[in-house]
Amino acid sequence: MFGRLMPTEGKFFEMFNQHADLCVKGAKEMVALMTNFDDLENRVHAIEGLEKQADKVTHATLELLHKTFITPLDRDDIHQLITRMDDILDLLEDAAQTISLYDIKAITPEAKRLAELCLACTERVKAGVALLHNMDNSRQILSICEEIDRLESDADHVMRAAMSKLFRDEPDVRNLIKLKAIYEILETVTDRCEDVANIIEGIIVENA
Repeated sequence: MFGRLMPTEGKFFEMFNQHADLCVKGAKEMVALMTNFDDLENRVHAIEGLEKQADKVTHATLELLHKTFITPLDRDDIHQLITRMDDILDLLEDAAQTISLYDIKAITPEAKRLAELCLACTERVKAGVALLHNMDNSRQILSICEEIDRLESDADHVMRAAMSKLFRDEPDVRNLIKLKAIYEILETVTDRCEDVANIIEGIIVENA
């Protein structure tokens, strides 16, 4: 009985790492999709598969949270961290499905750049999460969070420039609406990565 009440710290951090790895894989698939439309269907299917895997990790984490009496981090922090990470892959799936459903024939350099920023953000999320098991890593973790903030700001700038160009130069209203939706979803991915960074920063402040 006593053993069931002991903190299972390793399992929580292992699940965070699993999920972060899936986010990076999803973002890589998105960049590949943007680079070559010839394999669109397979790329969309791959992202959908990664999202389903991530959902399972999220559900397992929340189930473990309910069963664990003593947790390595604040319970709300664990809940917020895994659900915000799950939002990242949900949005990547939304972007992939939107590209497919809207029957977009060609992507813009701005959309590809946003996808690349999504990948860079998820890679930093993965790096930060991997260090979270040890508060001695706090300075390095906070530096990674600052990088995520900078990347999110870069995505904001790309987004604004892309929208300006789109409304100025795109003659086809339907194509304008389609691309605008893609830009917005991809930029929101970087917002969610920033949300994760903010949660991690809060964890560091509470525990360092």
